[in-house]
Amino acid sequence: MRALISVYDKSGVLDFATGLRELDVEIVATDGTYEFLRENAIDVSPVSSLTDYPEILGGRVKTLHPAVFGSILADRGNAEHNNVLDERGLTPIDLVVVNLYPFVDVMSGRQTAREDALEYIDIGGAALIRAAAKNFKHVTVVVDPEDYEDVLAELYRYRANKDKTRRRLAGKAFAHTAAYDAFVTSYFLDSDDDEFPPSFSIPLTKIQDLRYGENLHQRAALYGDLPRSRDLQTPHSIATAVQVHGKELSFNNLLDVDAAWGMVTDFQAPTAAIVKHTNPTGIAAGKDVREAYLKAFAGDPQAAYGGIVGVNRTLDEAAAEEIVRMYFEAVVAPDFTPEAVQILSRKKAIRLLAVRGGSDARIQDVSWIPYADMDFKRIDGGFLVQTRNMASDPSGSMQVVSKRQPTLEELTDLHFAWRAVKHVKSNAIVLAKKLALVGVGAGQMSRVNAVELACGMAEDRARGAVLASDAYFPFPDGVERAVEAGVTAIIQPGGSIRDKEAIDAADHGGVAMIFTGLRHFKH
Repeated sequence: MRALISVYDKSGVLDFATGLRELDVEIVATDGTYEFLRENAIDVSPVSSLTDYPEILGGRVKTLHPAVFGSILADRGNAEHNNVLDERGLTPIDLVVVNLYPFVDVMSGRQTAREDALEYIDIGGAALIRAAAKNFKHVTVVVDPEDYEDVLAELYRYRANKDKTRRRLAGKAFAHTAAYDAFVTSYFLDSDDDEFPPSFSIPLTKIQDLRYGENLHQRAALYGDLPRSRDLQTPHSIATAVQVHGKELSFNNLLDVDAAWGMVTDFQAPTAAIVKHTNPTGIAAGKDVREAYLKAFAGDPQAAYGGIVGVNRTLDEAAAEEIVRMYFEAVVAPDFTPEAVQILSRKKAIRLLAVRGGSDARIQDVSWIPYADMDFKRIDGGFLVQTRNMASDPSGSMQVVSKRQPTLEELTDLHFAWRAVKHVKSNAIVLAKKLALVGVGAGQMSRVNAVELACGMAEDRARGAVLASDAYFPFPDGVERAVEAGVTAIIQPGGSIRDKEAIDAADHGGVAMIFTGLRHFKH
């Protein structure tokens, strides 16, 4: 039996090669791997012993040779193939162990110039993997050091790898090179003209299986944007958050946690959000996390039960003492103090997610990946792809269209409400007072019904509140209902053919109205 080893990441390869030699497997290796194994007293031959040709072009060409690829690709059951091997004096290669240059780490580490990263695009290694995977009926291909132990165990037991093992590893190998090629493609998509290329490949790495999907009969899993790396940690995100307490997260938990995190990180001040079914029951800003949470909870205390809490500051003991009084599915924060974890852990089932996790690893830069700021929605037969809605501040396009100008206090709340309504399902209406939501109308087919729901939730708190609408009012009835409830200022995109009727309704009620010229639909 003969093995070809060519690895950049040499973790685990020494033990693996030692095990192969104990089984009398002949090992051939490319120059860097050859030197590493030889220095560690492993009996190994250089790949040039097969090709009778040295590495050239600074290592760009070392395995791209018929003696290598013929030995890998030969069909052992094909007489013609076997005759060619005999004529050329070639011995089949039965095991190919390859991992690729760390292109993603190089591009993400902020330490290598973009033009220099070109040298980390692996050509020969990817070709070896694909060749071995294609001939999986006769060749075992290993691209992940985590598979060394299982492959070696089978070789010890059976002196060969099982058919199903070779097939599984071949599928893993093709997935590996496909993801690698997708990341390399990103290197060349560096302009606005390439934002939506003719073909879009999205490499994803599975993080974990989930117990089920939205419903018990649906299967589900969580995938991350970037491959696992021993040197670099993926950016702070919900997908890579550290769970510091509680039972396993569900599919729906993750959707709501992501919604809560998106809400609170859209604000600079200490902010808390409570989410049910991806909509907020409350969002509020305060002088600290405790105050922000209490104001958010007051938005709709009854609906908050069983929801998800998100905060944008390290969650401390004072906030934890308030949160633990109510049943919540999960809490997400940049981090938790030890005291907060101890307090919240009184609730055995509550999940605690630290998005920044306290890691010392260098954080990857993903700005070079074109899909990093994209939003994807599945439809029958395809995907819709759009840039993410990052717009929040309407200052540059704001226009007061009413006779009355908003007061400074109203203007502060209007800005807050406009940021908040972006995170509510359309048709969306929010009412806010003193940097806290007091009413939410989400996901309604009629905008006036959304206003009705928000005002009904707010009750007496609607008096003196401001209102934000994610899109224009098609009729004046929504404005009239808000005025009736006591709303004093409204912010909306404008753009309806009946804008004048909405403005007249505001003026008639003495309400200030601002147009932003920007819509915040969320489907």
